Amino acid sequence: MNIMLFHSTYGLRPAVHEAAERLRAAGHTVWTPDLFEGRTFDTVEEGMAFQDELGKDELLKRAVLAAAPYSERGLVYAGFSLGAATAQTLALGDEKARGLLLLHGTSDIAENASVDELPVQLHVAEPDPFESDDWLSAWYLQMGRAGADVEVYRYAGAGHLFTDPGLDDYDAEAAESAWRTALGFLETL
Repeated sequence: MNIMLFHSTYGLRPAVHEAAERLRAAGHTVWTPDLFEGRTFDTVEEGMAFQDELGKDELLKRAVLAAAPYSERGLVYAGFSLGAATAQTLALGDEKARGLLLLHGTSDIAENASVDELPVQLHVAEPDPFESDDWLSAWYLQMGRAGADVEVYRYAGAGHLFTDPGLDDYDAEAAESAWRTALGFLETL
């Protein structure tokens, strides 16, 4: 698979490169665009402040420009938290998208969003401060109405970005479980 992997609000940190290497080792081609142009952050608050300064439109523009040269190949869009939200937006707008792998995040869904049985897999902490149960229930139903084939995996007691070994949220057991399941998902596409 050709995978476009977007970073979280922390920026393009080592964990994103490690994830890309894990995916490459499984035989996938992976791109990791740097939507923050080299900026990384030590806290979520710093990252969100920069993201707000940058603006949603600019962030989306950068993501579209990063994916555009490869979209004809049929991409799997993937991302971490903010990157997952970005990946979701792009996948729902790309008729050639092969799949959507969301780690730690989701996004709003346009009312007119429509896909043809797009395979979607979400991995999220339980509870998650950014992905409440009510939000996830509504998101799941909206994705289904849009035509996506959605699987949701919850990880009890894990922190929000539980796959990032450089953060306090890291949970080795949950991370390994998520990666094992995600790699299996990618093999089915």
